[in-house]
Amino acid sequence: MKLDTKALRYLTPEDWRVLTAVEQGSKNHEVVPTPLIISLSGLRGGSGVHRSISTLAKANLIARVKNAKYDGYRLTYGGLDHLALHTHLKHSTLFSLGNQIGVGKESDIYVAASPAGVTHVLKLHRLGRISFRTVKANRDYLRHRASGSWMYMSRLAALKEFTFMKALRENGFAVPEPIAHSRHTIVMSLVDAFPLRQIREIPDPAGLYAELMEMILRLAKWGLIHGDFNEFNILIKEEVEERVPEADGEDKSSGTAGGKDEDATPVASTTLVPILIDFPQMVSMSHTDAAMYFNRDVNCIKNFFKRRFHFTSSAPGPFFEDAKKTVGRDGVKRLDVEAEASGFSRKMSKELEAYMREVGVDGDGERGVDVEDNSGAEDSEESSEPEENDIEDPTAQMERTSTHLKPDPGDVGNTTKVAVGSIHSGIGVLSIDDKT
Repeated sequence: MKLDTKALRYLTPEDWRVLTAVEQGSKNHEVVPTPLIISLSGLRGGSGVHRSISTLAKANLIARVKNAKYDGYRLTYGGLDHLALHTHLKHSTLFSLGNQIGVGKESDIYVAASPAGVTHVLKLHRLGRISFRTVKANRDYLRHRASGSWMYMSRLAALKEFTFMKALRENGFAVPEPIAHSRHTIVMSLVDAFPLRQIREIPDPAGLYAELMEMILRLAKWGLIHGDFNEFNILIKEEVEERVPEADGEDKSSGTAGGKDEDATPVASTTLVPILIDFPQMVSMSHTDAAMYFNRDVNCIKNFFKRRFHFTSSAPGPFFEDAKKTVGRDGVKRLDVEAEASGFSRKMSKELEAYMREVGVDGDGERGVDVEDNSGAEDSEESSEPEENDIEDPTAQMERTSTHLKPDPGDVGNTTKVAVGSIHSGIGVLSIDDKT
């Protein structure tokens, strides 16, 4: 679904109170009764509440449900979007919203700006949008769970991602900077980088491969497994450093041997830095299926490097049993325990994991999955949520300034996936595949 923010500027304080009342009532009601909305809003006089309900319904922020046993409304994803954006505006986290730069099976990503003009990324989790043949059965499964609605699961995914991103960032891992979190949304820093998926050639595949394997092992040492460690969720950032070459013989500035040649032309040295994104599927090294997740992450990188760069490492592993022995070694903190203590409880983790297992979600990195909004729009009288074909290709909205963009003839027709939190600029050492 598209993020339509036109109603933000026109809603009155009373409208926001009614919309918040519908959100509060949704915790215990699939359809919130109108008398409960009036009660929760705290507004005097039913006429004002009904006027706000009409305004919100026309803006598709709430929806009346067909064949309901009583008069009531449900909160739509548009309504949840507006509540989250309203919170970010009040806290001065965001000031303006730009183009959509990414779309995954379970999230939408937009460029945004702070009041100070700093460019950020807004990620909206939209669990329940994937289209699987078993989705209707899975929706029946979730319907019998008090906390199993799509919006609740989206909130959990956002909370989990923000919690782990913050813990990783604070402990020196290369991840985007988490800035704010509200409901199903995350505001993070913008990373000027390319998704690994879009890179066709690199000067040193062995070096990058070793760095990625080291990242998997370092995560394990801190008690974590990414769970979806693949080319879609790894950004490659170019860090260019200019240095003056060493002078041959006497240093012209000091008269001593060696030193830098001040008259020499600076030489640019480029380093490729992998940055990890997308954390809703991250699990602990103590998880019952930890070995499976660990081995899958390792094999994803091995298979991609073999397929894309024709590189196969001669070194075996890394192996889960060896990685498990390093957990907590050298006095490092266990971030799985720290994340649980910071608010994302074990109960929440189990609920989110159960949802992902039931509907076959392993993160936004998989390919070949149809995008469809299953948030319950078919139950409402009118639905403004667009079909998959209404979602604009995010790559058409991104300016590619590199002179090295070359299509890969063997990769035509692959699913487009733009990485979370990335917009890229001109580069020097990478050859980029424009088709992915």
